[in-house]
Amino acid sequence: MKTNIYDLIVIGSGGAGMIAAITARKLGKSVLLLEKLPTLGAKLKATGGGKCNLTNTLSNEDFMNSFGKNGRFMSTAIQMLDKNSLREFFESIGVQTDTKDGFRIFPVTHNSSTIIKALEKELNNLAVEIQCDVKVENLLCNENSISGVKTNKGNFNCRNVIVATGGLGFPMLGANGDGYSFAKELGHKITDLYPAMLPVYTKETWVANCTADTIAKAIIKIDLKKAKKLKAVGDLIFTSKGLRGPVVLDFSREITPLLEKYDEVPLLINMVKGKTEDDIFSHFKKQAKEKPDANVLEVLSLLLPQSVSKELCNIVNADTSLKFKDQIGEVRNNLVKIVALTPLTVIDSVGYKKAMITRGGVTLKEINPKTMQSKLINGLYFCGEVMDLDGPCGGYNLQWSFSSGNLAGHLLKE
Repeated sequence: MKTNIYDLIVIGSGGAGMIAAITARKLGKSVLLLEKLPTLGAKLKATGGGKCNLTNTLSNEDFMNSFGKNGRFMSTAIQMLDKNSLREFFESIGVQTDTKDGFRIFPVTHNSSTIIKALEKELNNLAVEIQCDVKVENLLCNENSISGVKTNKGNFNCRNVIVATGGLGFPMLGANGDGYSFAKELGHKITDLYPAMLPVYTKETWVANCTADTIAKAIIKIDLKKAKKLKAVGDLIFTSKGLRGPVVLDFSREITPLLEKYDEVPLLINMVKGKTEDDIFSHFKKQAKEKPDANVLEVLSLLLPQSVSKELCNIVNADTSLKFKDQIGEVRNNLVKIVALTPLTVIDSVGYKKAMITRGGVTLKEINPKTMQSKLINGLYFCGEVMDLDGPCGGYNLQWSFSSGNLAGHLLKE
């Protein structure tokens, strides 16, 4: 499909970019999809650990609420392509989906390559023109309207451009923030950018002795005055250098901005499903009656994995060969306190190198939520991660990429 002036050029071949190109082509538009890497969907391949968690089973309302105060921005996009219509779309291009845990939705193969191959096949079936190894250098404008793009292989003329370049995470998969540069050069504001959805490193080294165990329903809070109200709940995993797991990946979006500001971010973690100090004292008293010969480690290990129990005992100098009641009073009190709220100090993160998403982006105030079109430049559209909107783990961000890409692909005008 060669043309002098394309109706649409899509920059970026992630989930948002590919579905935007498919949507526009189905509506009869001439479409050119540009990708700077040699193949399509590089970052999509890594999504969900390679399993490609497409979306989840939440209602549209709950889904949007999970994105916080900016969640309402996605209302039109989600209504147009929600979880049900997304599954129907993939079924129409030969991909069956399932939800084994009743929440997360995957392709039945649990392999992201299935999604990439199906989307690429659909692009080819629709005769979307695809050019890889093409780096866009600038967007071209004429009197506040898109007129084309400048690339390392020459200029391409078009009436509309969709920027679907993603964020800064996983630079080895092509992320370099060029979408932010395009937007900024045309007058758009970019909010502060931070790596998000990533593991963190702690000052405390004892975590390395607990890597075999997962803590279910851990509650994490930030022990800073201005962040007291922030908390997250979910599964926690210890690593050789710090913390990961769904709760950390979700909460990291709050931690990384503070880490940049303070260098260290103190956390308080409840690993006993919200039990208070009184609850924990009661547990020790109850077990003293039921298991009078059990030492403090054996009793504590009924609440926490033994590896974690041993480390907490070591921190407060509890003698693990003695019963709880035989510890000195200060040790008993300190043990209960550290079980209720375990302090850990974040000193670093893996950064953009392994950040699954980027917090921040093109400010939503300058994008029309009913069209995804720029309010500043006619014919300029944004979709996916390049915008200032990110959600938690569990298919949220990929659903948003598909929904926003689909809406942008309609090329609706104000």
